[in-house]
Amino acid sequence: MPLLDTILWPIKWVVELILVAWHWVWTNVFQLDPAAGLTWVLSIVGLVIVVRAALIPIFVRQIKSQRKMLEVAPQLKKIQDKYKGKKDQFSREAMSRETMELYRKTGTNPLASCLPLLLQMPIFFSLFSVLNNAQKGQSGVGPLNAELGKQFGDATLFGVAPLHDTFMSAFNAGGPWQVMLIAGLMVVLMTASQFYTQLQIMAKNQSPEAKASPMYKQQRILLYILPLVFVFSGVAFPLGVMFYWLTSNFWTMGQQFLVIRNMPTPGSEAAKAREARLAKKGKLEPTKGAPEIESIPEVPKTTQRQQPVSKNRAKKQGDKK
Repeated sequence: MPLLDTILWPIKWVVELILVAWHWVWTNVFQLDPAAGLTWVLSIVGLVIVVRAALIPIFVRQIKSQRKMLEVAPQLKKIQDKYKGKKDQFSREAMSRETMELYRKTGTNPLASCLPLLLQMPIFFSLFSVLNNAQKGQSGVGPLNAELGKQFGDATLFGVAPLHDTFMSAFNAGGPWQVMLIAGLMVVLMTASQFYTQLQIMAKNQSPEAKASPMYKQQRILLYILPLVFVFSGVAFPLGVMFYWLTSNFWTMGQQFLVIRNMPTPGSEAAKAREARLAKKGKLEPTKGAPEIESIPEVPKTTQRQQPVSKNRAKKQGDKK
């Protein structure tokens, strides 16, 4: 597809640059075999670290956007209830207009949660294209020259599992069984890491209001459907691409663990657990703007009743004088 190649050309160039740079580090600094599969796998891991580290600011914006979406959820529900049952075009346009105005005023974006995934997809396809060309002995579009391309395409993990091989190709060819074993193990790890990442978000980092929403039920269905995507697609991807995918999943799992532990959704189980940890350490701060209950003196009921009466009497006496 010439159009797709044109769109991915700059991304492929950057991917090759990072990949070759890490390959140079492992080869010249750590003195690893430049043609070994392990060297190229470590280069792919380095590529993941650079890409995901660059996406951290976008991930932080995603978290802030999710917090804002929780804050505007009651207002959004009011708009939906206002036009509930109205299916005419005027009502639909009015609801859409009010919804977009609410997003604009509050600075929220319902698509922000998809940004990290959307930004990774071109990188994923670019790496797939780079590896696919390398296995054919072709050079890349930039730093991955013909020599490195052939070296990458011929690299084998542990001397038995070519990085360009897939589970399906090895299965159809009757071997090597090492490729099927490594690919099968990686598919299991990819599926488990993806499932655990989504499970900890849904089980620990959802407020009671979110759990009561219809969207939460849809997310629970996707929780069990998405791992099947890895099972059916993973067996068709080269080992080199699967290493990128698996490393990225581990990064996501660790990143979500830190976020849920330190920046949980207000009202969620993770937020309660964090408050309990802080209280145990004596670091729990009182809510800003909320006065402490102990500091408010209790006013006797008699005082509350007598005070306005005494004022009225004083006023009448002053009038008589």
